[in-house]
Amino acid sequence: MEALYNLIGLLPFQFAQYTFMKNALLAVIIITPLFALLGTMAVNNKMAFFSDALGHSAFTGIAIGILLGLKNPVLSMVAFGIFLGLAISRVKSFKTASTDTIISVFSSVSVALGIVILSKNGGFSKYSSYLIGDILIVTPSEILYMALVLTASYIIWFIIYNRLLIVSINSSLASSRGINCALMENIFVVMLAVSVMLSVKWIGILTINSLLILPPAAARNIALNSKQYHFISLFIGVISGMTGLILSFYMGTSAGATMVLSSAVIYFITLLFKKSVRK
Repeated sequence: MEALYNLIGLLPFQFAQYTFMKNALLAVIIITPLFALLGTMAVNNKMAFFSDALGHSAFTGIAIGILLGLKNPVLSMVAFGIFLGLAISRVKSFKTASTDTIISVFSSVSVALGIVILSKNGGFSKYSSYLIGDILIVTPSEILYMALVLTASYIIWFIIYNRLLIVSINSSLASSRGINCALMENIFVVMLAVSVMLSVKWIGILTINSLLILPPAAARNIALNSKQYHFISLFIGVISGMTGLILSFYMGTSAGATMVLSSAVIYFITLLFKKSVRK
């Protein structure tokens, strides 16, 4: 870690001289490729609302951790995120209602439940920081476990990507080829839930879904094939994340929100490019 600090410190910019900015920059370099990877499949499967529901359910995860007497609610957040994601997938498979309706129901209940528990006796203000997030408070140990999550996610992705892609395109075709569609979807849901819940403290409940969806959405506007789609998404995610973090330092704004705006600018540029190519 010290070697990375020294390397960042060589940059000829003021922000590179502060330890908290070095930690934040390392966190961005880890989080944005992870989100870019998962975001590609979320966009393909039209699951933008699903990932948003996971982010908002963080309140209930925090509340459960408080009720259990946990000093750090991360474990309860991750556990509840996985539970909610799997529950939505299970109920969705019954096809008793449209997917967006099911997600909306679960999201609304989880958010309301978390706020009710946390707001008891006026205690909600202590947890309102999760709404905006603050990546500047990330610690070296947190950077390490996010790096482990990134590594594990890329290994799992390499193993299951082809099967997951077929499931996303045509589940009937996937089943005919002996692919367990439910298992593939559940693995992806767990990966998404873990990544979102571990990052929500830094990116913010209100903005984390945007950081997940905007880079792959922008990449989809200009990519010509699946390989380009993934690499462009990763590139946009990292560049917009680093740009947003640095701009937030000089502008004195929220890092998470500024990163999202940077991603949004790139998205609209690619959208204009896509329209000009069509003409």
